[in-house]
Amino acid sequence: MHKKQRESHKEDGLTRREFMRDGAIAAAGLAVGLGAVGSQSAYAEATMRKTRSYNPEMEYRPLGKTGLWVSAVCLGGHWKLVDKMVSGLFEGGNWLGADLNHPGFKKNRHDVVTRCIESGINYIDACTMQEVLTYAEALRGRREQMYLGCSWYQEEMRREEYRTTEALLGTLDKALQQAKLDYVDLWRITMHEKSSDHTEAEVDEMMNALEKARKQGKARLTGFSSHDRPHIKWMIETYPDIVQVVVTPFTARSKVRPRDSLFDALKKYGVGCLGIKPFSSNALFKGKSEPGNPHSEEDDRLARMAIRYILATDAITAPIPGLINAHQVDNVARAVKERRELDVAEAQELEQAMDEAWAKLPADYQWLKDWEYV
Repeated sequence: MHKKQRESHKEDGLTRREFMRDGAIAAAGLAVGLGAVGSQSAYAEATMRKTRSYNPEMEYRPLGKTGLWVSAVCLGGHWKLVDKMVSGLFEGGNWLGADLNHPGFKKNRHDVVTRCIESGINYIDACTMQEVLTYAEALRGRREQMYLGCSWYQEEMRREEYRTTEALLGTLDKALQQAKLDYVDLWRITMHEKSSDHTEAEVDEMMNALEKARKQGKARLTGFSSHDRPHIKWMIETYPDIVQVVVTPFTARSKVRPRDSLFDALKKYGVGCLGIKPFSSNALFKGKSEPGNPHSEEDDRLARMAIRYILATDAITAPIPGLINAHQVDNVARAVKERRELDVAEAQELEQAMDEAWAKLPADYQWLKDWEYV
């Protein structure tokens, strides 16, 4: 039977001791659900207003029972189409091959983060070495205005030599050192997409690393990313004190099963959930976000409808789309303020667009179809 979990620098004015104290308070947290802000207690309302980059025009949701409040839409780390904004940026057509020191790229990421802060979007999910370095730089001097999630996936669970507690903690230390960070708000280790491929011993090593990182003050919150619904549910139930946040797919076609869903476990244990691929890896859109895109108005509308569709369910805390310019930030922020439920015509338009998106998914993204019922 698999065993359960085992039981001063400064940055922007926050000492590690203060950070650990605040993290302990957050862990005791607010036992509130993911309902509308209007139904929350006065205490919860007051706490929400203290969240980073609070903007009364943005909706905020409790990140499970961690005590943190995040915007209803957050910033995903990927920049897959940013070459449309910075020509010639990608070497060999690979978005992870972007020149991180390119002045145009650095300005683009800085400007997108700035517009997020101005809009009240207060969480960034960075899951690659490149993303961690880029967003740490974009936040330099204003670190306290955004929550930062971190995964250095190249040296985490997807590679066999990094499946021990010691190796994983070494990866986190490396990320903190190279990104010039004193801590991250969330360490969400990237597992195999089918995380049940990991042995129980490997999962236990990972959970030990997460627990130690939190106790050492290097990570305020802990969790993981996986696409394996039954295994995610098992890990939540097996490690309820360590799994605070889960990062997993949720598209504009995802529907929650009526019984025994992964999302029942999320609610029962108060686990925050951030949804990747809300636009089905951009397959939802007609254009490619290029300047002068003739489909821009339609694509903006589809993006907002997808966000509204996802926010209409209480299954996840927030979708985390990748955004490549300030206009896209404004568009998803606008979606949060629009009527939540789609009308009949909108629902039909989104359904047809998702039919087309499913039809043109590349071979390496066919797995998204498995996320229709979750």
